[in-house]
Amino acid sequence: MKKSINLRSMAAQAIEQVVEKGQSLSTVLPPLQHKVSDKDKALLQELCFGVLRTFSQLEWLINKLMSRPMTGKQRTIHYLIMVGFYQLLYTRIPPHAALAETVEGAVAIKRMQFKGLINGVLRQFQRQQEELLAEFAEQDARYLHPMWILKRLQAAWPQQWQAIVEANNERPPMWLRVNRQHHSRDEWLSLLEESGMTGHIHPRYPDAVRLETPAPVSALPGFDQGWVTVQDASAQGCVELLAPQNGETILDLCAAPGGKTTHILEAAPQAAVMAVDVDAQRISHVYDNLKRLRMKADVKVGDGRFPAQWCGDTQFDRILLDAPCSATGVIRRHPDIKWLRRDSDIAELAQLQSEILDAIWPHLKSGGTLLYATCSILPEENSEQIRAFLARTPDAQLDGTGSAQTPGIQNLPGATEGDGFFYAKLIKK
Repeated sequence: MKKSINLRSMAAQAIEQVVEKGQSLSTVLPPLQHKVSDKDKALLQELCFGVLRTFSQLEWLINKLMSRPMTGKQRTIHYLIMVGFYQLLYTRIPPHAALAETVEGAVAIKRMQFKGLINGVLRQFQRQQEELLAEFAEQDARYLHPMWILKRLQAAWPQQWQAIVEANNERPPMWLRVNRQHHSRDEWLSLLEESGMTGHIHPRYPDAVRLETPAPVSALPGFDQGWVTVQDASAQGCVELLAPQNGETILDLCAAPGGKTTHILEAAPQAAVMAVDVDAQRISHVYDNLKRLRMKADVKVGDGRFPAQWCGDTQFDRILLDAPCSATGVIRRHPDIKWLRRDSDIAELAQLQSEILDAIWPHLKSGGTLLYATCSILPEENSEQIRAFLARTPDAQLDGTGSAQTPGIQNLPGATEGDGFFYAKLIKK
């Protein structure tokens, strides 16, 4: 086992991979977690997620306290100092231990000559902490979001943008989906309470339970038997609106990791479900989810823009299109999104969404339902996308989700709410 002394250097290297190489944290972190003991896994995750959540602040502090930036191969030291700041500001690790472990991180990555520098910068921060934080509170960076995201949120949500930003900077609530094939939600809630935990129900989604305090899945009653699945409440809203029925042929498009595929099968176990995703690596998670819940679906790797390649001329009763998007509604779950996305991505994603919509619509039966969903809170990907689709698609009609002017339903992230999510339910006339 790796000693905890290396956790800081491991976190620094993971953050470097995200910020400098554009890797997602969900790709970078799991292989590192395999190298450490179970008790250290949580701390490694906390350091990585925490630094990326508060990145703007930590970057600002480094720029204040260092005369010139670390470049090239020394860049890992830059991120190691960030890990040090994060521990001092946001964790209960005793400052002397945080300092010592971070300085030792330089040894682990064979950069021993920087031990004095790291120690000096962190101690200087401790001495000046109060005035530095007071000055930071006046900066735009205090919102902990890149400026391009802030500007888009301010334009789209002039009244709510600050509440959205605050929600994005919080740790996410842990939502669960009770498998109605095993228990009703209330029956499972009783089992949860018997095991000493508290859950809260959602006013709109009948399978959703929010844990008062997040817990490992191993502690959840019947997790291994498939009684319950970790899934955000807003994601559960998709199947509530799709309303799948037994005997129907249903397509879950852009299906990985398979949470919605399995939810469809819990709601309609006799439906014939096809789950398609363009990412061959992520499709393995769909198989994992189906296996844990002992379910069957027709799983395929395929591009939503070219459905004939993977479904021929099949017609579906219902289609759930969980479209590729900016993921601006799930920043609190994936804080790396703030540093992986670019402003120019939004137009490209909107173009991709419209191509998939146009390509898949002919595969919907007459009278069938298509639910368009994204985990975005930007109108270009949501209401504007659907308005344009309705304008160019004479046989498409909005069904009970919004109006012709503002089509769809937009959920915004909230402390006891689900993530930011958009839905538009379309019927083929």
